[in-house]
Amino acid sequence: MNDIINSATSRMEKSISSLGHAFNKIRTGRANPAILDDIKVDYYGNPTVLNQTASISVEEGRSLVISPWDKSLIPEIEKAIMNSNLGLNPNSTSDLIRITMPTLTEETRQDYIKQARAEAENSRVSIRNIRRDANQSCKELQVSGEISEDDLRRLEDLIQKETDKFIGLVDSELKSKESDLLEI
Repeated sequence: MNDIINSATSRMEKSISSLGHAFNKIRTGRANPAILDDIKVDYYGNPTVLNQTASISVEEGRSLVISPWDKSLIPEIEKAIMNSNLGLNPNSTSDLIRITMPTLTEETRQDYIKQARAEAENSRVSIRNIRRDANQSCKELQVSGEISEDDLRRLEDLIQKETDKFIGLVDSELKSKESDLLEI
């Protein structure tokens, strides 16, 4: 019985983690190295994640500085950033790349808020699906006679409490992301 709840809780935590990762991809006006997490660079014929080929740091809150360990990679890194559809324009010198985060327009902010809300709704749906699966597992135990009807009700209540807790986490993450996006 506890296995069902532990499994559901673990899966719900993964949904929250996935939401955080999705939110990191949504650009705000501030520089955040996580926005570059999914960019892959052609590193001697192998697609390699950018942060494994260079150090990425924030400069003055609105700029990212990328310092490749191998300076010959600068053109490849620039090309990867330009092809990433993030709307970023890298400027390079002989040994580093600087990306100034463009200021968000009101229309862009609203588009990003819509995107964040869609990601949050996907997480809510995922959490509800996990609840449904856990409740189904509990009902199967009750049908097979392993637990009583009272135990079934207690388990369903515990699963619902976990679901409510994680839906609340999604809502608070969304509220935080929205306030970041609306910040000027």
